[in-house]
Amino acid sequence: MLKLKPLQLRHFPLFSNLFSSSASNYLNSHLNSFLSNKSPATLLSLLQSHALILTTGNSSNIFLAAKLISLYASLGKPDLSTEVFDSLCSPKDIFLWNSIIKSHFSNGNYPESFSYYVDMRLSEVLPNDFTIPMVVGGCAELGRLDCGRYVHGLVSKCGLFNENSAVGSSFVYMYAKCGSMENACLVFDEIIVRDVVGWTALVIGYVQNGESERGLECLREMIRVGGDDERPNFRTLEGGFHACGKLGLLAEGRCLHGLVVKTGLDCYVVVQSSVLLLYSKWGNIGEAYASFCEVVDKDIISWTSIIGVYARFGLMKESIDLFWKMQDDGICPDEMVISCMILGFGNFMSACEGKAFHGLIMRSHYMLDLMVQNALLSMYCKFGLLSVAEQLFGFMPEHNRESWNTMVSGYSKMGNEAKSIRLFREMQHLGIETDSNSLVSVIVSCSQLGAICIGLSVHGYIIKNHMGDNISIANSLIDMYGKSGKQTFARRIFQRTQRDIITWNSMISSYTHCGNFAEAVALFEEMVLGSLKPNLATFVTVLSACSHLASSEKGETIHNYIKEKGYELSQSLATALVDMYAKCGRLEKSRELFDSMKERDAVSWNVMISGYGMHGDAESAFQVFQQMETSNVKPNALTFLALLSSCTHSGLVEEGKYLFDRMHHYFLKPNLKHYACMVDLLGRSGNLQEAEALVMSMPMAPDGGVWGALLSSCIIHDEIEMGIRIAKRAIESDPDNDGYYITISNMYSSTGRWEEAERAREVLKERGMGKKTAWSAL
Repeated sequence: MLKLKPLQLRHFPLFSNLFSSSASNYLNSHLNSFLSNKSPATLLSLLQSHALILTTGNSSNIFLAAKLISLYASLGKPDLSTEVFDSLCSPKDIFLWNSIIKSHFSNGNYPESFSYYVDMRLSEVLPNDFTIPMVVGGCAELGRLDCGRYVHGLVSKCGLFNENSAVGSSFVYMYAKCGSMENACLVFDEIIVRDVVGWTALVIGYVQNGESERGLECLREMIRVGGDDERPNFRTLEGGFHACGKLGLLAEGRCLHGLVVKTGLDCYVVVQSSVLLLYSKWGNIGEAYASFCEVVDKDIISWTSIIGVYARFGLMKESIDLFWKMQDDGICPDEMVISCMILGFGNFMSACEGKAFHGLIMRSHYMLDLMVQNALLSMYCKFGLLSVAEQLFGFMPEHNRESWNTMVSGYSKMGNEAKSIRLFREMQHLGIETDSNSLVSVIVSCSQLGAICIGLSVHGYIIKNHMGDNISIANSLIDMYGKSGKQTFARRIFQRTQRDIITWNSMISSYTHCGNFAEAVALFEEMVLGSLKPNLATFVTVLSACSHLASSEKGETIHNYIKEKGYELSQSLATALVDMYAKCGRLEKSRELFDSMKERDAVSWNVMISGYGMHGDAESAFQVFQQMETSNVKPNALTFLALLSSCTHSGLVEEGKYLFDRMHHYFLKPNLKHYACMVDLLGRSGNLQEAEALVMSMPMAPDGGVWGALLSSCIIHDEIEMGIRIAKRAIESDPDNDGYYITISNMYSSTGRWEEAERAREVLKERGMGKKTAWSAL
């Protein structure tokens, strides 16, 4: 039994002999009881014990002092531990130094903990295997790799490394925490007797440093070779689940789940939460809900995970039910779960429900922080309610990067390209960083508006901010340059960037758009020789190129590739093949494919009708049209345009008139192209008066196509006087069209009216007009 100083009863000499022995026994019993207690009931009882130690003259007893330091620390009072330590006379032994270092370390006071270690070394006291894990752990939490290396050198010098596995494990943890996985691995390899702590530090270190694959390899090795002291614990498996979650390895995650159940570690809340997070991210709803039910203590993270799963799959009714159940369990929703709900409404275009939920959170006075406000902005942009999004954006007390980028993307997606570019410029002026989605939206906006100069400026911004390696940005730049005819720029970006399927598709589409059809087909052939497989968009684009080349050989080769590789012949792909064979003149093959299609939309029917029409087979085109009328697909404006074009090629005037009137049966209003076809049909057949009457009865102003068709017919049938009259009307309707002046001048010249011809030429010169360079909006 520890011998303590007895109480001196100086004021009572008569009873000193009587009570000194019993008092001494009482004190020894009380203080030994104090030493044996692991923790005091309250701070008050600890202060009473401390007072007794002081009044009995035992304050310098190192065992009692160490106990006081430890107990004050356990009650979260390391400052009182410090007072006890500082009251002791020097020299202090390693036992006391460890006590004060531990008191601060256990309370998260890592700077103070390391400071006492430094003081200990200045006092020329060497650390032991109990000191090192705490000091190294403190260095890890502070991110002080330099200090950790200093301690590592001392440990190696003093030979402490092999005395305790905790020492080696602490260095593995420290190096991993500081991001130095190479050193962590080297230290781990030096540990002679490994335990679960060292393995766990290495596994979690790999996962936290973005090397999840190596973390899983380490976990597999631990399970394979580990002894009784090296079996994974709940912390190790938590790291394994996080690795599976980051890598999307659902099968491996299920295996780990089986191990957890087998070893009985599924009772730990941290494991239950990790399983839930894995299934919530990568599993199906059933697995996620089952793992949610297994979580005993459901916190806000658990509820957010399961609500997020249902919201991600568009099951908003179930999400709302869980939202109410969570509150019934006494958990108040935070900004994360509210944002999950809002994004769920936005992703699945549940506009009415999304608005109602917005009203609910307003009435219930839930937290509307920046995260929630950004989620609302995103939701309303996805609904296409830009006016509401604008109001929200205007009323927000502060905006962050996400707020601005959401609005830039929202404007672009809703076709308001000018506002998208304007807001992007304002962001640049304010110095707000743009994300990749926003930049893609701005590039697309520039492409849509044909604002290539602004697009070049945006490209410069991308290069300046080192964002050119982003595949999505590179793809959008290729598309923009391709559509603007800058093939050299597009090809240069294509050659420099890391390529995905969209990169190849963008470049092939770029060639096709600019009329470089042979290059588009050649690039496709280069693509299939590599490891990347074409997708539906690739085939549709390259088949279009084959159509323009009228190369049935190339097209059939692609068709055979599609069959050999087992691609599903979807509706759009089958339509592209029908169109390719039709434009290449292989109408039988085109019709065979068309008849084999299980489902046809208006585009499919129009392609087949147009194919027959362009080759002068109006009868077959009408036959297909009649089949279309009996199907469940209604003809559209393009259907009748194809039919009228077919009639024009075949000179079928009465059929053309019937079809033109037939449009009204489907509540379709003829547009300028339909009128141009009808005027061309009537004019070519010699019905010039009827063609002129049709032009004069048009509900809209005739364009160059309509006047041009009528003027051409006048020239064909040598109706010069009528042609001159028509040309004068055309000039009145569109005085800036130089073609009309040239046509009327040629007509005057053909009849020997040289003065009028010269006058028309002079008017053309006076107006400063010449032959314009042709252009296309396509």
